Amino acid sequence: MPKELDDTIASRISRTLAERIIHGELEPGARLRQDHIAEEFGTSHVPVREAFRRLEAQGLAMSEPRRGVRVAAFDLKEVREVAEMRAALEVLALKHAAPHLTQAILDQAEEATRAGDAARDVHAWEEANRRFHQLILSTCGMPRLLASIDDLHAVSARFLFSAWRSTWEVRTDHDHRAILAALRQGRVAEAAMVLERHVQWIGQRPVRTASGKTHDAFAIVG
Repeated sequence: MPKELDDTIASRISRTLAERIIHGELEPGARLRQDHIAEEFGTSHVPVREAFRRLEAQGLAMSEPRRGVRVAAFDLKEVREVAEMRAALEVLALKHAAPHLTQAILDQAEEATRAGDAARDVHAWEEANRRFHQLILSTCGMPRLLASIDDLHAVSARFLFSAWRSTWEVRTDHDHRAILAALRQGRVAEAAMVLERHVQWIGQRPVRTASGKTHDAFAIVG
């Protein structure tokens, strides 16, 4: 099989498995069986192994001696790490983006905020929330920085879906409105300060596992 085709299949497999992990279809600790995945995608083990390496690089899977590859678990320390990384990178992007944000982009960001406020489930809220953040950072002119932020949002989504997969409480995002108000009035430092605080807010809730046990789950709700 040509290497280019291997890469294409590996990308498709890693993307599909990442979505399953992020949405909670594959729980922390679940084994990723190479032979089963190769059979599902109709391919050899070579692109599957490459897909596993990509998942490990994203922090979504981990390889253990004699135990194979499993879905990575996460704890409060990791949630805090991602929150701090998001705060640092998103504030940097916003400072570069702010001079180039147009009225139209800010209006779209406001629409995304209203959609998040009206969301009836966690998936709709996450989609609207991510769109808000993407819009206000979109004009920074730093594609590598935006790619890193997108990766962190994917990890944030995993935390969120793990904690709120069964229930969701409708909420009003006052921080988004404060950020937009500051940006519309040219107060970039204030918008950056609110954003930095906003993406570091971590929620906590009890979650029941498939085995019937209950544990505390943590997620970035911003």
